[in-house]
Amino acid sequence: MRPLLAVSAGDPADLTVALRAALDGSGPAILPLAPGTPHPDDLPDEVPVATAVVVATSGSSGAPKRVVLPTAALLTSAAATESALGGPGEWVLALPGHYIAGVQVIVRALAAGSEPIAVPSGPFRADAFASAIRALPADRRRYSALVPTQLHRVLEAMADREVAGAVRSLDALLIGGGRLADAEAERAAEAGIRIVRTYGASETSGGCVYDGVPLAGVEVRVVDGEVQLAGPVLADGYLGDPERTARMFVSEPGHRWYRTGDAGEWDGQRLTVTGRLDDVIVSGGEKVSLAVVEAVVQTLPGMTDAVVVRAPDPEWGEVPVVVTTAGGTDLPTLRAVVGERLGRAAAPRRIVVVDPLPLLSNGKPDRVRLTALAAE
Repeated sequence: MRPLLAVSAGDPADLTVALRAALDGSGPAILPLAPGTPHPDDLPDEVPVATAVVVATSGSSGAPKRVVLPTAALLTSAAATESALGGPGEWVLALPGHYIAGVQVIVRALAAGSEPIAVPSGPFRADAFASAIRALPADRRRYSALVPTQLHRVLEAMADREVAGAVRSLDALLIGGGRLADAEAERAAEAGIRIVRTYGASETSGGCVYDGVPLAGVEVRVVDGEVQLAGPVLADGYLGDPERTARMFVSEPGHRWYRTGDAGEWDGQRLTVTGRLDDVIVSGGEKVSLAVVEAVVQTLPGMTDAVVVRAPDPEWGEVPVVVTTAGGTDLPTLRAVVGERLGRAAAPRRIVVVDPLPLLSNGKPDRVRLTALAAE
């Protein structure tokens, strides 16, 4: 066993020091905490010796949990990412260090023999992101990672020549933590930004499928419509929760699979994730995938930030509701487009306009809060 220490992720430099020690064994395993978070009363003093990091999930669509990540999984993931991107490089840290995406940016930088350049804390700003990129050494490859909301803000700022030049200098910009609208991906490509769409979870040491293709050593299968992942990047399980661990990690001869809870299709070479299995509602007796509805809604003008959630309905049971900051498309048009493509039951019942869109600290939409707003 080894000690487990809760550390604030508020100072990226301090977190980097603690993470380096956790990885090389000279220090305790760590649980990064969001700035201002009190020390957990239920944290054990020790964890298995292989553990480097315990990550608390966001709880954006379910109950929060603590994921136990061994050193080998984190470093294997970093090495596979390095190979997929074309070689080691310098990293900009623009994601919170208490989530796996931020942790992995630091791990990748450490594995490449450097430390990340951190964007100042506070609301994400494209100009601050660009300044951090310009601070990277010019003689090495340049990388960073953002969530779709951050990418949208970067795209909105591309008229600024300094922002545009800095972002275009990146050899790769990883985009994960949520579905990226095709229109946003096309805007990024037209703007000269080299994005890589990533898919993964805390339980897989972060992104482990890049542009639909698994990283080296990662295996994919779809069982009863559910995406399942295997390989050396898997977490050991959930801290203090053996029942959840047994339910979500399935052991078979020669394999250990993580059940993602995501719906998808696998053709043997490329993975397509279509949404969450628990994001399927029954409206008027018909099954409707909210993720599929959301993908269609986001193709409409002014709706790239739209989120589709469920809401109770006395007649239909549950109905899709669109929450957006813009309301760029009127409801009759939206219903007509979605209904034509997906069927009448999938047509959203209403549009809720909010400003700003409620987000978690990692930049993902706060779907729990959005669902509550839709119900109101």
